[in-house]
Amino acid sequence: MASTALRVLDLAPGESHEHSCGDHEWIVLPLAGACAVTCRAPDPQVIELHGREGVFASVTDFAYLPRDGRASITSPGGGRFALVGARCERVLPARYGPAGRVPVELRGAGQCSRQVNNFAAADAFACDRLIAVEVLTPGGNWSSYPPHKHDEHRPGEESRLEEIYYFEIAPHEGTPGCGYQRVTPSPAGKTDILTEVRTGDAVLIPDGWHGPSIATPGHDMYYLNVMAGPEGPREWLIRDHPDHGWIRSTWAGADVDPRLPFYRAQEPRL
Repeated sequence: MASTALRVLDLAPGESHEHSCGDHEWIVLPLAGACAVTCRAPDPQVIELHGREGVFASVTDFAYLPRDGRASITSPGGGRFALVGARCERVLPARYGPAGRVPVELRGAGQCSRQVNNFAAADAFACDRLIAVEVLTPGGNWSSYPPHKHDEHRPGEESRLEEIYYFEIAPHEGTPGCGYQRVTPSPAGKTDILTEVRTGDAVLIPDGWHGPSIATPGHDMYYLNVMAGPEGPREWLIRDHPDHGWIRSTWAGADVDPRLPFYRAQEPRL
C-alpha cells in the first residue's frame, strides 16, 4: 500500500477544486499563482496563499490539511498547485505555513551544487508522516548526488521512505528543456530507471539508489520531493551508494555554484 501521494491541479481563473483528505495528511503548495484554501472540516477556516509567479521565482507559503479533513481550493487568477500527501494516523490542526519561515539551504559544491527549500522537512514543519522539500538545480549540474537510498528501516542509520519526484524544467529562450533521472536496484528492491523528464513528469521511487537528477545545460531543473514511510520516527536518514559516496569529501572548501541561490527566503508578511 502506497504511503505517498501527489496531485497537480491546473485551475482556470475563478475555478475551484474540492478535496477530501481521507486517511492522508496533505499540503497545498502553489507552483504558480495564488489561491484560497477553505477548510470545511474538522476546523472550518480560510487560508489565503499568496503563492508565487513560478517555482524558479521565489519560495512560497503553503497550507497543511489534516487527515479526515475536507477543503476547497479556489484560485481567483488561476494557477498550478501541488497537493502532496502521506498516509498517516494522527490528526493535526490545519494551519498556514509562511514563506518567510521556509529554510533555504545550499547543498553540495561545484557541479553538484543545488538549492533546497525545506518547507516540510522533518525538522522544519510538523506533520505526522509527510516529508516534502523542493530542489532547484542550475543547468548542467548533477543533483540528488551521490546516489543514496532510504528503503530499509535501520534505527539511527536509515529511514524507510517511499518517494515521488515531480519535475519542472526551465525553458531557454522559449525552447522547452528536459532532464534525466536515474534509479538503480538496491538490496531491498528492484527499481531500475533511466528516464528523460520534462515539466509535469513524475518519477515514483518505492526503493533503490536514486540519483543523479541531471539538469541539461541551459535548462535549470526543479523537482518536488514527497516522502513518507510506514514505521519509525519521522526522519530523513539516508545511506550513500558505496561506490559514489566519496564525492562528498571533495566539497570541503570548494565553491558553491555562483548561480545559487536562485532566491532566498522571503521576509515574513505582516
